[in-house]
Amino acid sequence: MKLVLGILLCSLVLGVSSQRWLGFLKEAGQGARDMYRAYSDMREANYKNSDKYFHARGNYDAAQRGPGGAWAAKVISDAREHSQRVTDLFKYGDSGHGVEDSKADQAANEWGRSGKDPNHFRPPGLPSKY
Repeated sequence: MKLVLGILLCSLVLGVSSQRWLGFLKEAGQGARDMYRAYSDMREANYKNSDKYFHARGNYDAAQRGPGGAWAAKVISDAREHSQRVTDLFKYGDSGHGVEDSKADQAANEWGRSGKDPNHFRPPGLPSKY
């Protein structure tokens, strides 16, 4: 509730039209769907070494929606990586296990969000369906 009120207040102060906010929110929703689709495809494919490809693809597809999609991709990617770090901390202690993988995931996320071709991370033999 506070977030919504904050956004509305900022809109009034900055003179941002409601039309722009609605467009941003629509893009964000579409971007979130793109991220979910990439995640679902990754789970379905269950293909070795394909994680970075699906990270890049989800972020790429979401960012193509516009600023709202890019924002959603960043929020979702960051939240997932932060939650993964917490899970790894409980699972492995403070061994640093997974830190390099998390950094590589974030690099793939940024690669996709920046508009670069996600196929750069595509593993050989991944079915063309994906």
